[in-house]
Amino acid sequence: QAPTLGSAANFALFSSNGAVSNNGMSHLTGNVGTNNGSSTAFGNLDGVMHDNDVASQTASTDLLLAYNQLLAATPTDFPSALLGNGATLSEGVYSIGESASINQTLILDGGGDANAVFIFKIDGALSSSAGSEIILINNAQACNVFWKVEGLVSLATGTIMKGNVIANNAAIVLSSGVMLEGRALSTTGAVTVNGVTVRTPLGCGSPVLTGPAAPPLGSVICYTLFSGNGEVTNSGVSHVTGDVGTNVGLTTGFDDQNVEGTIHDNPDSSTAQAANDLNVAFGHLNVLAHDIELLYPAQFGNDLVLTPHTYLLNAATVLTNKVTLNAQDNPAAVFVIKIVGALSTSTFSEVALINGAQEKNVFWLVDGAVEINDFSEFKGTLICNNAAINLKNGTSLEGRALSTNGGILTDTVIANMPVGCESLGTEDVAARVAAKLYPNPFTDYITVSVEANQGDSTLVIFNSLGQTVTTRKITDATTRIDTDFVSGIYFYKLTDARGNVQSGKLMAK
Repeated sequence: QAPTLGSAANFALFSSNGAVSNNGMSHLTGNVGTNNGSSTAFGNLDGVMHDNDVASQTASTDLLLAYNQLLAATPTDFPSALLGNGATLSEGVYSIGESASINQTLILDGGGDANAVFIFKIDGALSSSAGSEIILINNAQACNVFWKVEGLVSLATGTIMKGNVIANNAAIVLSSGVMLEGRALSTTGAVTVNGVTVRTPLGCGSPVLTGPAAPPLGSVICYTLFSGNGEVTNSGVSHVTGDVGTNVGLTTGFDDQNVEGTIHDNPDSSTAQAANDLNVAFGHLNVLAHDIELLYPAQFGNDLVLTPHTYLLNAATVLTNKVTLNAQDNPAAVFVIKIVGALSTSTFSEVALINGAQEKNVFWLVDGAVEINDFSEFKGTLICNNAAINLKNGTSLEGRALSTNGGILTDTVIANMPVGCESLGTEDVAARVAAKLYPNPFTDYITVSVEANQGDSTLVIFNSLGQTVTTRKITDATTRIDTDFVSGIYFYKLTDARGNVQSGKLMAK
């Protein structure tokens, strides 16, 4: 039977008595803390820091209870001290009366039972060789794997570890590149990590994260670019799916041929309602309490992975490189990122969605100006309060850019509204073509793959100046197009026989 971790299950890294420290760029999902000491040098993490507080005290008590349950577990097998080398183990309680090590691969076979429990009781230290790996098969789950170690735990570079590691009266050291799906917990001893990835495992009764309730967008759901009070201005050739407009000012620079929706050149009854609905959505998000604060806004991104929560960044924020939103296989999960200050990004920045995360369920509330830098790929609905939004050259937005009071500038962008709008102005929404264009980036060819039931399609590729560089009929499910494009950013528009449209960005090396 698996021990009960209690509140210690909320922690990715924890010591009841000892320092918890980090070197390098580590990526953590789960809380971090100590009940006697300090946690230092951690950047942004998908969790909460708890040092010497009520949460750490409770976790310390619960960790000791879990340790005692493991101590009392009756052994069923007595393997050698050298684990791995391709061996496969079924569920059981494994007792090793000395220090142990993991070499190459160790396979844990659940036998088709998601409740299969693996307990390793090691009366000494535990180490691993570089690049060693724990592999789970046949429904075995990391949450049901436990390592009770009576000595130093030292996992070498590149180790892929699964399970809950509990070191008793000893330290835990995770070297660079270690990936742990589980937890590293010490009853007494320091926990030190160096450029690692640790995430608390799913399953075993862990809560399904849903995030907060999404804000009501009302009629502004049909706008991709909108300001309650400010000019909406485009330069270059931008492709937009969704309505475009402002309730105070003018909307200029957009070409009807490149907008799948209504361009509201002047304020009208639609923009008046949208402005009102935008204020309601802003009010909903503004009073929403955060449950995780990301403590280093200037270091946002850098391959950070977030799960469904309401996040707070309490200062001007810079998105560098990539941030990934992981819905944990819950397509209804909602993400809210609240920024008290301006938001800017690096060039080629990216918001990536994985494991069911959807653009329509991602919301950014920014209390300051927004500047999405050149060739960035942004996801979600941006609601900017009392400041301007600037989508710079080559930006791809799968979402919305909405300002309560501020101008919106776009320069040769692709902006696609998420699903949810039943009509765009007086026009029906064009469904998107289910197509893939790859590789991307490409060198000398592009492959276009479309669903067989879409009929003949037309592909048009534009350069960054909006000039057509090629037009091709797509008649087969898979079509290879040889190219001799110069290096740079290109945009495409694919229209099928029913008028459904898909647009996107391509990069030529």
